[in-house]
Amino acid sequence: MGENRFDVEGWAAEDKSGVLSPFNFTRRKTGPSDVTFRVVYCGVCHSDLHMLRNEWHNSKYPLVPGHEIVGTVIEVGSEVKKFSVDDRVGVGCMVRSCHSCDACEKGFEQYCDNVVLTYNNTDIDGSTTYGGYSSLMVCDEKFVIKVPESLPFDEAAPLLCAGITVYSPMMHFGMTEPGNRLGVVGLGGLGHMAIKFGKAFGLHVTVISTSPKKEKEAKEVLGADHFLISKDENQMKEAAKSLNYIIDTVSADHPLPPLLNLLKVNGKLVVVGLPPKPLQFPAGSVIFGRKFVGGSNIGGIKETQDMMDFCAEHKISCTIEKIPIDYVNTAMERLEKGDVKYRFVIDNAEGFKAA
Repeated sequence: MGENRFDVEGWAAEDKSGVLSPFNFTRRKTGPSDVTFRVVYCGVCHSDLHMLRNEWHNSKYPLVPGHEIVGTVIEVGSEVKKFSVDDRVGVGCMVRSCHSCDACEKGFEQYCDNVVLTYNNTDIDGSTTYGGYSSLMVCDEKFVIKVPESLPFDEAAPLLCAGITVYSPMMHFGMTEPGNRLGVVGLGGLGHMAIKFGKAFGLHVTVISTSPKKEKEAKEVLGADHFLISKDENQMKEAAKSLNYIIDTVSADHPLPPLLNLLKVNGKLVVVGLPPKPLQFPAGSVIFGRKFVGGSNIGGIKETQDMMDFCAEHKISCTIEKIPIDYVNTAMERLEKGDVKYRFVIDNAEGFKAA
């Protein structure tokens, strides 16, 4: 450790090839309101892949990804009240916001115009934020989440993005009424968590997928009640007006009208994936049935803590494949092909020797 900085080991991409390699950098020392923790696990999100390759055209290099981060506290600032050394903690997609705008005052920090993202953003001191593909994190306590002891530490990491991204819209849009019917479009990191939350809320869950081979897993392992192949026009027609809610997790281009046709009167479809092209639907597909199409992005800090506690209470965690940091480039290739059930998680135990 330097006098005023922590020496940190990480893995970064240097250009839009997205290839990650070892990268040493520094983080600020623990400030009065900061929590410093050794990173134990970090999830690999599909957005990491987009950012590494500059597919959203805003990547800054060198880029250290990772926003599903859990670890063990090694130091707290003098003003920190909620955390102590050795606590199990996590940091998700944000590390700072303005605290004074309408969104922040309502607990929706994720919609703050001045939100500082965990990586590839500019922090208050002008430095670039680096994520959890690293040995050490320093974060303001307001953006640190407690990870309950009953949750498996490695399986809790992806809850900080994959989990909250589906939990937040389900709570906000009232997709929680027992006995109602939920459709989950796409069975990946987000989709499999939507199934788990849906079952915990007491919903009848239908998975909607282009891949017939996922049916057995969806039903027998994840507990889905029904499975629809979205390319099968007869199946989709027979299921018309059968769902109260749909969570659409797909980030590839796909048509919305067939999904809207599955909704009952007053049904709600919420988009959480980010397809590259605009989504389109005829006005009549929502007017005739008073159907709603909306969107949602992660969740605020209080809501994220509530979700983590809900997961502990209901024994919900992410289904993962644990990897060493030096496997991460191969993991990215597999992630691009959809070859993971359902989230890669980097195990830092042997990969880094934190400063």
